[in-house]
Amino acid sequence: MKSVLVEDAVGMILCHDLTKIVPGEFKGVAFKKGHIITEEDVSQLLDMGKRSIYVWEMQEGILHENEAGERMARAAAGKEITFTDPSEGKVNLLAKCNGLLKVKYTALEKINTIEEAMIATLHTDILVKKDSVVAGTRVIPLVIDKVKIEQVEKVCEQEGPIIWVQPLKAMKVGLITTGSEVYTGRITDKFGPVVRNKITEIGSEVIKQIFVSDSVDMIKDAVNELLEIGVEMIIVTGGMSVDPDDVTPAGIRESGANIISYGAPVLPGAMFLIAYKNDIPVLGLPGCVMYSKRTIFDLILPRIVAGERIKKEDITRLGHGGMCLNCEVCTFPACSFGKW
Repeated sequence: MKSVLVEDAVGMILCHDLTKIVPGEFKGVAFKKGHIITEEDVSQLLDMGKRSIYVWEMQEGILHENEAGERMARAAAGKEITFTDPSEGKVNLLAKCNGLLKVKYTALEKINTIEEAMIATLHTDILVKKDSVVAGTRVIPLVIDKVKIEQVEKVCEQEGPIIWVQPLKAMKVGLITTGSEVYTGRITDKFGPVVRNKITEIGSEVIKQIFVSDSVDMIKDAVNELLEIGVEMIIVTGGMSVDPDDVTPAGIRESGANIISYGAPVLPGAMFLIAYKNDIPVLGLPGCVMYSKRTIFDLILPRIVAGERIKKEDITRLGHGGMCLNCEVCTFPACSFGKW
């Protein structure tokens, strides 16, 4: 760093905070470390009694933290992402819409191995709201070698967008409620309202509910009836255990659906089933979805509504982080549940 006259400092980078004191009115930082001096600043600096200030000596190939942070944000941002102006070297990335946050975490790891540069994000596959902060970039020192930022940009160029938001579709959902006790009217359906609420909360709609007894043929026929009216997702509740009279998996299989996974390394939700018929997802929900606040349904539903096709490996990967602690005050998704 070097000391220069205030009048000669325009365009240069301040090395340290400068405090302004107005007796009885104000005491605080007037100019922060890293601030780039402008013509308008000169008069105020002189009024503060600053005839000279310490600034960084910028060199060819060296970037200020603000420019570096903005370049990283621009390189990493994918669709439905915007970002703020730099503030003390930090740039926040924001969601432009409600949706499912996606992070290419393998590329993120490559970026964060580059010395003096960093990008931090929320966890991939969580729901985010419009204008919420989903990531941040900055460099560690006040200035950084341009080559390092170019390395970040190269990773982003080669790997595609690093951070993006997948908008949610408004899906037409069909609901099949199994169980002779509900089908015959002996008890009131308590499962359907829970599912409807979750579907509504995510911006979709249950367009038809069919009640069936514990019958493979009835479940099969209900699946095909819903497909005929154009539903985009089918949810079957109940009958998911290994008891002999729990026939939901058999009914889904008999409908011609291809079962991707029956069983999941998630608690609550171990008896979850997911299948596809004609590209339409068919979900078998275990009883825990009815009485537990958060289950595997809350992890998988957003991904389906965001347009993803769930694969077997998506389910098995959930084991790491798949234990819900059933906290007295639920903070999901700001917790460990579903974070692998």
